[in-house]
Amino acid sequence: MLTSSARLSCRSSVKPTAVHSRSAQTFKAFYATIRSLRSTYEPPEPDDVEPSEKDFILSLLRANPSLRDTKSYLASFGPRPQRGQPPALKREEKPVVAEEQVAAESESKPPDIDLSPSPVVASILNPVYRRTALVKLQAPFTNRQLESIARGMIYLEKLGLVSVIVVENDQLPKGDGRERAALIEETMRVVSALENQGARARPVLGAVVRLGPKPGDEDGAESRDYILPEAHTFPDDLVHIRSALRAGEIPVLPPLALDSFCRSVRVDANDVIAALVRGMGEAAALDNSQVHGDESPSMFPDEIDLTPLRLMIITREGGVPSYARQGLPHLLINLTSEYSYIRETFDPRWRPSHPTALSNLELARTCLAFMPPSSSAVMVSHRSPSHLIGNLITNKPAVSSSLPHALLQGNRKLTPHTPTLLRRGLPIRVVRSVSEIDKGKMKALLEQSFRRTLDEDAFWARMERDLDFVIVAGDYAGAAVVTREPCAAGTPRAVAPITYLDKFAVLPSHQGDGTVDFLWVALHDETFGLGLPFSANPNGGKAGRGEGRDLVWRSRADNPVNKWYFERSTGHLRQGDWVLFWCDAEVRLKTEEGRRASAGLSYLEEWEQGRLATWCDVVMKIPSSWHPKK
Repeated sequence: MLTSSARLSCRSSVKPTAVHSRSAQTFKAFYATIRSLRSTYEPPEPDDVEPSEKDFILSLLRANPSLRDTKSYLASFGPRPQRGQPPALKREEKPVVAEEQVAAESESKPPDIDLSPSPVVASILNPVYRRTALVKLQAPFTNRQLESIARGMIYLEKLGLVSVIVVENDQLPKGDGRERAALIEETMRVVSALENQGARARPVLGAVVRLGPKPGDEDGAESRDYILPEAHTFPDDLVHIRSALRAGEIPVLPPLALDSFCRSVRVDANDVIAALVRGMGEAAALDNSQVHGDESPSMFPDEIDLTPLRLMIITREGGVPSYARQGLPHLLINLTSEYSYIRETFDPRWRPSHPTALSNLELARTCLAFMPPSSSAVMVSHRSPSHLIGNLITNKPAVSSSLPHALLQGNRKLTPHTPTLLRRGLPIRVVRSVSEIDKGKMKALLEQSFRRTLDEDAFWARMERDLDFVIVAGDYAGAAVVTREPCAAGTPRAVAPITYLDKFAVLPSHQGDGTVDFLWVALHDETFGLGLPFSANPNGGKAGRGEGRDLVWRSRADNPVNKWYFERSTGHLRQGDWVLFWCDAEVRLKTEEGRRASAGLSYLEEWEQGRLATWCDVVMKIPSSWHPKK
């Protein structure tokens, strides 16, 4: 919806004018031209599209990373420190050059041009740290589909992420006499596809994992929220994978494991991948513990960090279907808080088209438990190799899950082939009284996030009086504080009391890891999205039951976060040094739209009369929670 002021200005600016027929035709032609120029052409991605040499550069540009994304990428894949450089010449040691040579060089070089490479060019040409990713290829694929997948693997290798690929073929019945030969044949097809695209690949046809749980796993008494893999591996078993990575080759493995009689047998590819994720992480930790001094193994050109940074599940299915998007994929999944609910709400009608979605969801949960906290998993269709670039650079979903639901439904980027990003995530809970809040941790969170000193007495006194609820992510890694602000007597019930977002904070260490989106989605489900069927999430709140309320908040006009707020709010209004934002209750909008059918909503609804004035009067009088800056 447009803001009230925008609607009124639009209405007042329209004046009846007489237009001749020729002028009308000219205007229509001009408008059609402008409209065609404004709309961006997005070519389809059928399997028979010829690859372009510009695909890699275009994929980097489409990723559109922020400054924080770029810093995070460079922290993992940045240029290596140069060692063994010759010492710089001192001034008095300047070499003597003949006058003839100086004259020749001055004639060959244009004036005022510095031939030394710029720092940006030098950083691009400099070698990068090499990291690993575990990739599950869920075959069968056609040759054209394998070609598309191979291009994606090569793109990642150029950016420093080397894939360890495990090939699965769901159409091969287990126990068949030819299954081993068929698996090896499928593995060699993948190797050929990679080599045809210019990569170096090595088939690792022997088993590198052992069947059964790792010794000692069954003795552990600690509780786990994931399932241990039915296979394991030791550092010495990874010699063939390590050798291939040192040689600059992509190892490709069939899903084989050694049983207790040292026979190579076919097992589920998920068990092989989970065992490799765990084993490679343990081997990398062992490598680091054996290094002396300040150097790490990845500083040497023939070494690679075995710790898996990404898990990529490439299928013909794409991401996990979501009931909130009518079967289109989830964009971002918080496995800690959403895993069970996604399984419970999985529609049986999706099983024919997504037969392995739930098993791959379980695989991601198991693997991420053994990977670094900054790691992620992505479930992607073979049609979307360019999305792998965006995931590597930004570590974010293709489309933000916290954008308004209506915008997501109409976004051309949201298709059945849109990938699903999975993070280990944090538990999300809702508390409704000040006594349930850890005041020390909340104070630390707010002060670190806002970089201000909290006026504790005034803040907690206001919370005791006006608190509605607080959404807490993890152990106070993030929080959304919502209050109910009283209005003057006689204010319509649709406006009063005001549901006000008092604080929205995330620790700097968790900014960029999905916590912001997890918090905002939970905030949507508890306020302006309340009453919708897809707001029934298990976060300890109202579970989607209740009447949606308009959410209002304010932000300093120079706050750099305002761009993020603009994208997620229904409207905004500038008030001096402040900007007032709001999100309309979505159920009310849907109800009004349903009543009017094709007529749609008017510029200014009856229930919107006077609410902006009330919001501004109440919200702008809310006192600051901070001590004055010194």
